[in-house]
Amino acid sequence: MARTKTPRNGDAANKPVASTSQIALVPEVKKNSSSVDIEAEIRRRAYELYQERGGTPGHEDEDWLVAEREILARYNHQQSA
Repeated sequence: MARTKTPRNGDAANKPVASTSQIALVPEVKKNSSSVDIEAEIRRRAYELYQERGGTPGHEDEDWLVAEREILARYNHQQSA
């Protein structure tokens, strides 16, 4: 019997995957700041994006990646300044 599709077991083939350039940024940031604080900021920003879209479900991965890109870019910019 097939399972009902949920956000956890849906079609993974259509979901965006983090690029290696995004993954490469994470270790650089963790050297000089708390990864827990960064994760909390990413989580807050992803939730803001969700709210800005009107709370429509189905874009959790995209929201997280956009938020992660924004927060990591800000930290990388602050560290290089």
